[in-house]
Formats: sequence, structure tokens, C-alpha cells
Amino acid sequence: MMRGFSWQAILALALAIVGAFFEAGNAHGAADVWPALGLVALAAIAARLAAAKPYAEALVLFVGAHLAAWLLLAGITGHEGDAGVSFYLAIAAAWLLAWRCATVLSAIKPSGRGESVALALIIPVIFGAWILILWEAIVRGAGIPFLLLPPPSAIAVRIAASASILAADVRQTVFKAVAAGYVIGCGAGFVAAIAADRFVFLRRGLLPIGNMAAALPIIGVAPIMVMWFGFDWQSKAAVVVVMTFFPMLVNTVVGLTASGHMERDLMRTYASGYWQTLAKLRLPAAMPFIFNALKINSTLALIGAIVAEFFGTPVVGMGFRISTEVGRMNIDMVWAEIAVAAVAGSVFYGAVALVERAVTFWHPSIRGG
Repeated sequence: MMRGFSWQAILALALAIVGAFFEAGNAHGAADVWPALGLVALAAIAARLAAAKPYAEALVLFVGAHLAAWLLLAGITGHEGDAGVSFYLAIAAAWLLAWRCATVLSAIKPSGRGESVALALIIPVIFGAWILILWEAIVRGAGIPFLLLPPPSAIAVRIAASASILAADVRQTVFKAVAAGYVIGCGAGFVAAIAADRFVFLRRGLLPIGNMAAALPIIGVAPIMVMWFGFDWQSKAAVVVVMTFFPMLVNTVVGLTASGHMERDLMRTYASGYWQTLAKLRLPAAMPFIFNALKINSTLALIGAIVAEFFGTPVVGMGFRISTEVGRMNIDMVWAEIAVAAVAGSVFYGAVALVERAVTFWHPSIRGG
């Protein structure tokens, strides 16, 4: 009878059946999970009937999984901490349907660029949404204290209520400290790498020092930079420069050796000098390494600026807000800052990745993607 069902659908049906037994024996349950259990079972069966058409199957699974999750979360509201076994079995069954939905979408071979982009967006969205759904369900169902871990819904409310404060913190940390430090640190690392490539004694001297400096603890560097450059964003930018300089230096030096001997010999037969070979052969070949450093530094820069703000800053900034709100026990505000920082870092990384695709379109890793 189960022939043709995916294992996720079979397991979801089994969990729904077991959950129904638990719910039947729990006459005084805090939340009614029968609608969600029935919806999970119905969606699993309907998806099997629509399996011949992948988009239809995915749509049934998507609607069934997320509607069941919404029914469960709406039912537990006001009964936090009183969830029974059937509640967790139902949310696990809905999660399995969402897993199957992502699996079906991942197996689709897109016929055009628009379809490819849509699939590339919706699959990570499903994964991210279910991280939040499971977080919300576990926190509310188990009644975890707000001070230990607030649910995502409370964090979203805090973000909406404190949008102006969060925007000011982002301007101070991201658009001042991170932007300035990232540009200066990466630019200086790139120039130093060119110099180290041109002069052997610099390469032999700088790289060992770079490896040592890369191991410097940020909590030791940040107070010193605050003493040198003051409490405003300039000291945080200096920390970012220290953190981003050496990854760019090391990656660029290695990248400049990526071109093959045959290509360099060909350039010499054309009577090309050092700078012509660098511009037309070695730098293009080094671009994947350079962009690797830029992507690594995009996250390091944000982390460095936020941590540096713990050691002295004006009354604005993401690190300042986190440290002060923890002391005030405003944990939802702390998580709001963390969420905004995660989004800002992801956008920054994504922007660098898009530029990389445009610049290194010729590289096999890009052509294959």
C-alpha cells in the first residue's frame, strides 16, 4: 500500500498516527492538534497522488506542512509549556513534509534562468523558515523562559518596535566602521601582496609575520585600538583593518602563483614585462583567490567591529547595544541585534559573491554553478 511513497511521507504518516493515539488519550490537552494531524496525513497522501507532476507534489507538501505548522503554533499560543507528545509528533511530521518538499524541488531540472533563480531562492527559504518554526514550536511548547531563549515571534516584534534604534546601530557599525575598515584593510593587503610578489625579500619577511598577526586575539587588539584612535567608529575600523589585512595578503600572494608555467613562458615570448604579465595573466588567474579573501573578510569585518564596540563606543552601535541590553535583561533586543547583524553579514557576503560571479565568469566553479 505504501509503494511509491517517499520515506519522509511514510514517516510523517506514522508520526501522525502515533500522535493521534497520544491525543486520543489526552482528553485535557492544552492545545487541539487534531486538525494538524489530519492535515499532515491528507497532505502526505495527496502528494503521492500528485507525484507525477513535481511542482504539484511540491505545492501540496508546501501548503500541508506550513498550514499544519501554523495550526500548531496558533493552538499553543496561550498554553505555553503545556504541549503534549502529540504536539511534538505533529510538528515533526509537518517538518518531514517540508523536507520532502525541498527534496522534490531540488530534483527539478530548471528549463530557464528565471526558473533556476526561483528554485535557488525558495529552497533556502524553506530551510530557513523551518529553523524558525521549530525554534518557535520548541520554545513555546516547552515553556522555555523568555530570558533564556525568546521565540522568533517576540524577536520580530522587537525588531519592528525598535526599527529606528536598529537602523542607527547599523549605520554606526556597518556603514562606518565595517565599510571603512574593510576597504582600507583589503586594499592595503592587496597592495602589500603585489609588493611581496615583486620583491622576494618582502614575501619571505611579510608572510611569517602575517601568519603570526592573524593569530592575534581580537579582545587584546580592540582595547589598544580604542586607546589609540578614540571611542568613535575610527577605532573599530582600525580593528577591522587588522583582521582583514592578512587574509587578503596571504590569499593574493598564493593566487598570484596560480597561473601555469606555460602561460608565463608564452607571455615572455611576447616580450611582456612584469607589470604587463601581472595585469593580463597573473591577476586574472588570482581573482578566485582574491574573492575568497573578500568573502572571508566580509564576515570577519562585521564580527571584529561588533566585538570592538564592547570595549568602548559612543551610545550607538551593534556591539554597544548588545552589551548594554544584556545588562538590562532585554534579551529580545539582544536577539534582534543578532538577527540584524546576521542579515547584514549575509547581504554583504552575497553582494561580494555576485561581483565574483561577474568578474570570474570564466572559472570552472562559476560555469559549473
